[in-house]
Amino acid sequence: MGAVSLDDIRVTPLKRIITPGGDVMHAMKRSDAGYVAFGEAYFSWVEAGAVKAWKRHQRMTLNLVVPVGLVRFAFTLGPHSRRHEAELGERQYARLTVPPGIWFGFQGVDQSSLVLNLADIEHDPTEVERLPCDTEGFDWSPL
Repeated sequence: MGAVSLDDIRVTPLKRIITPGGDVMHAMKRSDAGYVAFGEAYFSWVEAGAVKAWKRHQRMTLNLVVPVGLVRFAFTLGPHSRRHEAELGERQYARLTVPPGIWFGFQGVDQSSLVLNLADIEHDPTEVERLPCDTEGFDWSPL
């Protein structure tokens, strides 16, 4: 893993096509910026106010989309370093591309929310580090 920066996190607006009977919400195409490879796709539900933090992947590139609800994401390189925040959801529909080496966590904001990760590798418990959610000193109190 080479040098990484919070500036390497990419936010890509996504297309939402309004159709009778239900919208079509794009997530990712192989031709999109941020696409590296395909390993697996998985969903994670997060309840309003619940926090899932902190994780750092050594090899996995994350492509995070929130098609249901609203989720606040926080990113850092380590204790006492700069932080980057982003909110994604139905009304702020975009994809976050997060390279390996960045600590991140997320919190449900206003309802039960669904997070999709389109990862470039399959889940491997040996390539991810975890810390308790209060480790970085980030204020997860409700917005």
